[in-house]
Amino acid sequence: MKCLVVSDSHGDRDILVRLLKAYQGKVGAFFHCGDSELQHDDPVFNDMAVVQGNMDFDDQLPNAVTKTVAGVTVYMTHGHLVGVNLSLDHLLANAQQQHAQLACFGHTHQLGVERHAGTLLLNPGSISYPRGEFTRIGGTYAIVDTDGQTFDVQYYDRSMAPVPELSFHFDH
Repeated sequence: MKCLVVSDSHGDRDILVRLLKAYQGKVGAFFHCGDSELQHDDPVFNDMAVVQGNMDFDDQLPNAVTKTVAGVTVYMTHGHLVGVNLSLDHLLANAQQQHAQLACFGHTHQLGVERHAGTLLLNPGSISYPRGEFTRIGGTYAIVDTDGQTFDVQYYDRSMAPVPELSFHFDH
């Protein structure tokens, strides 16, 4: 299963439209980890799973989504309700409760990926307002290619170019 994960677009609908057009038919699923600042019924979400972030005020957006794509279970939440600024423990526990192999989150605007107890925890960073060590890139998203056991993660910049130093492989 190959999926695109994006987060924290903060009203930048155009980048979401560009990503959908560029990757339609090339990835099996699109995930938006919240803070889109768009309404739940925006047509951009017709082909994209989305959760509510702390800057999303549409209560019809769910706080978390669990979706199985090609046999891989993905748990997604924004992160503010599970305290990702302090620890990833609550996120991991929720993902494991859902039997997810992949847990996606945003909120911190800082990209990161690590594997714990068989679950890959992935923050794609903010596509619009990055923070932290990789701010210079100017916004990121991630493509995850997985069979549920091994994971290949490649981060991309806003121009859809891969960031060479942000390519990761995780074995079972």
